[in-house]
Amino acid sequence: MRLATDVLIVGGGIQGCAAAFFMARRGADVLVVEKNSVGRHASGVNAGGVRRLLRDPAEIPLSVESMQIWYGLEELLGADCGFRVSGQVAVAADAAEWEVLQARAALVAGLGWTHEELIGPDELYDVLPALVPGCLGGLIARADGYASPYHTTMGFRAAALRAGARVVEGVRATGFRREGGRWQVASSAGAITARVLVNTGGAWGGAVAEALGERVPLVPTAPMMMVTAPIPEFCEPVVLGVNRALSFKQAQNGSVLIGGGHLGVPDTVGETSSVDLRKLVTSARTVTELFPVMRSAPIVRTWSGIESRLPDGIPVIGPSGTEPDAFHAFGFSHHGFQLGPVVGRILSELVLDGGTNLPLQPFRIRRFG
Repeated sequence: MRLATDVLIVGGGIQGCAAAFFMARRGADVLVVEKNSVGRHASGVNAGGVRRLLRDPAEIPLSVESMQIWYGLEELLGADCGFRVSGQVAVAADAAEWEVLQARAALVAGLGWTHEELIGPDELYDVLPALVPGCLGGLIARADGYASPYHTTMGFRAAALRAGARVVEGVRATGFRREGGRWQVASSAGAITARVLVNTGGAWGGAVAEALGERVPLVPTAPMMMVTAPIPEFCEPVVLGVNRALSFKQAQNGSVLIGGGHLGVPDTVGETSSVDLRKLVTSARTVTELFPVMRSAPIVRTWSGIESRLPDGIPVIGPSGTEPDAFHAFGFSHHGFQLGPVVGRILSELVLDGGTNLPLQPFRIRRFG
């Protein structure tokens, strides 16, 4: 078949679906092609953290703006995304970690932001009464929280469809060239022509960029997760580690979701990933050291999803450095979920308005040479 559109979005994760929604609601003709199914990889299997806490300083303006979208997201999309404001807190278990949090608080305050606050041990134990004794304090973002990655991504997909976008799953884009001022894209379903190309390809976004002559040092990764059976409630906020890999939260049904950056093995060719049980043991040990109540909690499932990371730990967002009418948003380095809504809006502004008022200079693709 032959498909024609004004804007072609390659990749149906949260960034791609959010971009489709924000563009279509402004009347743009938008087509999303996804080689698997929407939310199949990182956008559907991540930890679901909705956080500004401990962001790279370059990401803070985008993260703060995205949080404002999150607060009204379910009304905007007409969908239950599982979003809950629970707070997020990074715990300092020793003097070295407390020094790290003090330095971080000073850095963020010096940049003029107020969403991160140092708390001493008294308030820390008010917030986390099940925490092991002896911790020195924490850094808290009280209005952060978490959501369901799958339901949020599918909420953007459904809202984009209602706004007039098209989403085609099981279609792989295989070649990109410009002819007569339009993009000619070869795909497994036939030729696609478009005025604008948007690359939200996730772990495969680097391959799309390379096809445009923009090679980036994107490394595929496979962050791992564990979830327990429901246990009695003991923890409301999301808990982050400081000098240890930890992301930890108890869902409203009592189950505990444990992540934090321990990596499995990605296979971008086979488009699968596997867990490393030895690293999961380390992750479980970290949790039980901080929360002894977890020692008897049964783990019922483990998994990993394919994501990707760039050397400086922040994504590529913005126009192509080699081709007109081409834009990128990929390489979110394990923390793209919370940014999804604002990145979708940014892409719509770049495509439809020619620019955005948010600072994108740190995310330019040409920073890699």
